[in-house]
Amino acid sequence: MEIKHLELFDLKERPEHLLTLSQWHHHQWSALNPGFSLEDRIAKMQQHLEPQVLPTTLVLEADGRLVGSAALIESDMDTHPEWTPWLASVFVAPPFRQRGFGVRLVEAIIAYAAQKGYESLYLFTEDRASFYEKLGWRLQALEEYRGIQVTIMSLDLSQRLISRSVSKESAAANSENG
Repeated sequence: MEIKHLELFDLKERPEHLLTLSQWHHHQWSALNPGFSLEDRIAKMQQHLEPQVLPTTLVLEADGRLVGSAALIESDMDTHPEWTPWLASVFVAPPFRQRGFGVRLVEAIIAYAAQKGYESLYLFTEDRASFYEKLGWRLQALEEYRGIQVTIMSLDLSQRLISRSVSKESAAANSENG
């Protein structure tokens, strides 16, 4: 299936996706939130429609079809309130997996967080640590959270911005000399 048009936008701009995203997220992560109903998730995601920076959900569509989402939230683990903000709820619908859309969503949240002045990001994952390692995330901790073994990771946005700036300067110098 060839995709002709990709669109990335803030859920605030297209709130009609809130119900579908809530259903996807609830199905994917209900084990981490026992006792948290679909109605609870919908209510929590409605906070992402408010005008503040945190929480924010970015949504990806391909040819008008909902592909997935990723969020920037204040805290994703009640055991670590000292770490903020968090990349959370990275989800790509099954028909769109293994096609780079997860990377696009993660990179969009990273860019958004950097634009808003954050210097670090955190996340936790049950089983996708290698995916995030390839994107530059570092191991922060391994621990049990709500009965599930998770990997907590961090990304230093200040180092990332410095290395990209140096790369751009090097590329510019090479093109001037070439």
